[in-house]
Amino acid sequence: MYNIAKERYAMIGVDTETALKTLDAIPISMHCWQGDDVKGFESGGDLTGGILSTGSHPGAARSAGELRAMIEKALSLIPGKTRLNLHAIYGDVKSADRDQIEPGHFDAWLDWAIEHGLALDFNPTLFSHPKSAQGMTLAHPDKGIREFWIEHCKRSRRIAAHFSKEQGSPSVVNLWIADGFKDVPADTLTPRVRLLESMDAIYGEKLDVIDAVESKLFGIGLESYTVGSHEFYMGYAVKNGLALCMDAGHFHPTEVISAKISAVSLFVERLLLHMSRPVRWDSDHVVLLDEELIAIAREIIRGGLLNRIHIGLDYFDGSIDRVAAWAVGMRNMRKALLIALLEPHGTLQAAEWSFDFTKRLILTEELKAMPWAAVWEEYCKRSGVVSTL
Repeated sequence: MYNIAKERYAMIGVDTETALKTLDAIPISMHCWQGDDVKGFESGGDLTGGILSTGSHPGAARSAGELRAMIEKALSLIPGKTRLNLHAIYGDVKSADRDQIEPGHFDAWLDWAIEHGLALDFNPTLFSHPKSAQGMTLAHPDKGIREFWIEHCKRSRRIAAHFSKEQGSPSVVNLWIADGFKDVPADTLTPRVRLLESMDAIYGEKLDVIDAVESKLFGIGLESYTVGSHEFYMGYAVKNGLALCMDAGHFHPTEVISAKISAVSLFVERLLLHMSRPVRWDSDHVVLLDEELIAIAREIIRGGLLNRIHIGLDYFDGSIDRVAAWAVGMRNMRKALLIALLEPHGTLQAAEWSFDFTKRLILTEELKAMPWAAVWEEYCKRSGVVSTL
């Protein structure tokens, strides 16, 4: 089947071997929080900050050891270069509060990751904590609370810098906060002034990490206003040379991030993409191989952005087997990239630039019936994983 597929793709000017080689080298960061429903190992309390993992499927991780065992099982089903994305609540913190975390609290994770050939990314955790209970952290009117979270973010960046040094690969540090209001605020400016000042304090220290900032349209309990809007973070990223994170579920229901990638790429050096699937709202469903996922992959490949874009997954579904959720989402992301890599980009562009829209339409439609699945099966075979779950 692969030999036939190889010949068919060669007829339209696509080298499947080159596509497979490129695909295998693209790193995708798998999120640790699918395995335990985003609770972490501080106290296992209720989630706050507009986050909600629903379902009661058995098997959620109760310890870091169980979570790592689940991740290992998922990795055995996932081909390609994989990274792991940690949140700060997953460390061996014992009695340390979040403004006291240090690299040593994550030694077990780092040792395990190096043993399994994984690089670690990191996120400060600014939710599910008594000092985030009022719906404000870095934009809180209380200076003491702001300083608590500023220190937490500073320490998170230092932990990530330690990862960068030990693993020989820069750790991506993504900042997302749930600051906002449930109802219409009387003052939308002042919280953003406070957030700006907090971020300037956080990013004042130069470290060997890739800093990213992530916007959100709204969250549960924050339906009317979020301090960290898309415009706020895009402006901050452009001004300060940070990566801009765009989550597929963090925009208006009629918006898609595939339509934003090429435009934003002209103004920011790096992009972090969080692959998620909203159903009517930012509900973090398992990523499907749908039109938007393929469109995102095509924007990355067609734009030649692989060296400037970092791809991560971000969803949590407690209604199904959590290992399966990881495997399905990670494999779908890589399938979408493969489909994009198997396009004759030069031919499509030449037709478009010569205004031959008929040729562009025909080729685009014919590509939908090309045997990419046979190439996927060959890729899985070479990677030593099953081609179908």
